[in-house]
Amino acid sequence: MVEPVSLNQARKARARQDAKAAAAENRVRFGRTKSERAVAKAQARKADSQLDGAKREP
Repeated sequence: MVEPVSLNQARKARARQDAKAAAAENRVRFGRTKSERAVAKAQARKADSQLDGAKREP
């Protein structure tokens, strides 16, 4: 005979498992190291300064 299963516990366990999978996917998609963020910020700053330097006065 099969042991009874609490459906509420099973639902919560499945939700936790889904949340862990989503978190792992987000870490891969959005996770960047501090150095990667710093490099991107420096590149954006440099691009902004180059663009500002190329502006012409009307």
